[in-house]
Amino acid sequence: MMYVAVVVFITIYQLAQPGAEFDLKTVAVLFGKEALGGIVLGALFGYISYKMISSIDNYQVEVLITLAVVMGGYTLAHFIHVSGPLAMVVAGLITGNSSKSLGMSDITSEYIDKFWELIDEILNAILFVLIGLELLIIEVSKPIFIVSLILIATTLITRYFSVWVPSIFIRLKEKITRRTLVILTWGGLRGGISIALALSISSDLNKELWVTITYFIVCFSILVQGMTIGKLASSSNKE
Repeated sequence: MMYVAVVVFITIYQLAQPGAEFDLKTVAVLFGKEALGGIVLGALFGYISYKMISSIDNYQVEVLITLAVVMGGYTLAHFIHVSGPLAMVVAGLITGNSSKSLGMSDITSEYIDKFWELIDEILNAILFVLIGLELLIIEVSKPIFIVSLILIATTLITRYFSVWVPSIFIRLKEKITRRTLVILTWGGLRGGISIALALSISSDLNKELWVTITYFIVCFSILVQGMTIGKLASSSNKE
């Protein structure tokens, strides 16, 4: 769901560019190109990675292959204007499933897991350092604060309906209570990816404004929702 949201953001961002045409056909073409193109590219890179890893029994080389897939695949996705996140998800699923079960030794699998876990922690740390530096040049005003509060409420309402609609079909097989919907809504946290997307907006589209609002939403999500979701779940279980 998160990566679909990234595709939607990229599509809207392209439509917001000066001179872009806004109609149903244009939206469908942009979304289809980003989503389907990313899936196809990811499947191609995943298959190539799988074939290479399955023919090698050297964990150093196999770790480097996964790194090359990410760097090369994402760069190519950006160059041909398809979704890099979706491409990497598909490539990762193929590499992580087919390659692990059919082409990797236990040692290789362990090294790859630890390598990417470390990379994830390092990149998250760098992202939040950049967020802190970006906030040093942002001015916060009362109107922006009010708009942020309105959008926080909007995101929670949107999250509720995005959970509630699928639950209508799931209820045909399983029982889903209103408390469960509330927990799923409150547990929908937003973090680094949201701010990273806001930081990618160009300055001529009021980048500072969007970064500030996004930061407020993310802070509320992490500090308020994140710190209270446990108590909310515990109180629901007691009831």
